[in-house]
Amino acid sequence: MLPCSRARRPVLLIVGCGDVGLRVLRLLRGRWRVLALSSSAARLPALRAAGAVPLLGNLDDAASLGRLAGLADAVLHLAPPPGQGRSDPRTAALLQALARSPRVRRLVYASTSGVYGDAGGARLDETRAVNPGTERAQRRVDAETRVRHYGRAFGVCVSLLRVPGIYALDREGGDPRERVRRAQPLLAPGDDVYTNHIHADDLARACVAALMRGAPQRVYHASDDSESKMGDYFDSVADAFGLARAPRLSRDEAARRLSPMQMSFLTESRRLDNRRLRVELALRLRYPTPAAAWAEAIRPTRA
Repeated sequence: MLPCSRARRPVLLIVGCGDVGLRVLRLLRGRWRVLALSSSAARLPALRAAGAVPLLGNLDDAASLGRLAGLADAVLHLAPPPGQGRSDPRTAALLQALARSPRVRRLVYASTSGVYGDAGGARLDETRAVNPGTERAQRRVDAETRVRHYGRAFGVCVSLLRVPGIYALDREGGDPRERVRRAQPLLAPGDDVYTNHIHADDLARACVAALMRGAPQRVYHASDDSESKMGDYFDSVADAFGLARAPRLSRDEAARRLSPMQMSFLTESRRLDNRRLRVELALRLRYPTPAAAWAEAIRPTRA
């Protein structure tokens, strides 16, 4: 845990302060001084209103990151790689800037469980070797490799969170009801794949736990306790909120009707073991399963 005195709050730099970053901000407000990097000048007032000190900088422009050196005790890296290629030059640019000063003592990087590729539905712990099946996942493996090297080279405690599908009913782009309303087809039960999920609030809490208690060079599955196939997950959404269930297709039918991008999410099957998250980071999930989130959402409010 980072040292903290009454006279000085530790300083955290959030890189990629979108929905999850703002949730982290709410958790740390008053306890940490939080800096938030954004490439959009239009977002700076909103970040300031949320309690952060906004910084303008672009991970695609290394020259704009020079001021980051020496500003923070800890870094929470939530920014995604570029949309193409097999490497992550954004993470490379960030680490180059941070390396100019020895102040950073801890870095938490939010990666993806996609680095494992298809596991045929097997249950995985963090000792599983990465096997990226897409360029998108290869970019994440590259970023993980870079931050681990940075940690070893500069004595920084680097922890990795491998994150599955993020959901929340109040998350833009992460409300599963929207997919159900679009009636986007799912695979038939016999062809379906196991998927993993984490509520956005629990992911924010996992980020804070890793900042406080993460071990150096340690990987953690930031996943909830559920084990369900994708179709069952979206059927549970439909049933909870009174929506029509999505149609089911065989894998061959789906390959003919869906785009390659849509199919890429239907070709990998795995189940994540989250014991390290629960035991080592001592995180008690607020939403251990998606069903717990649906139940809270539809629970009648008391007058």
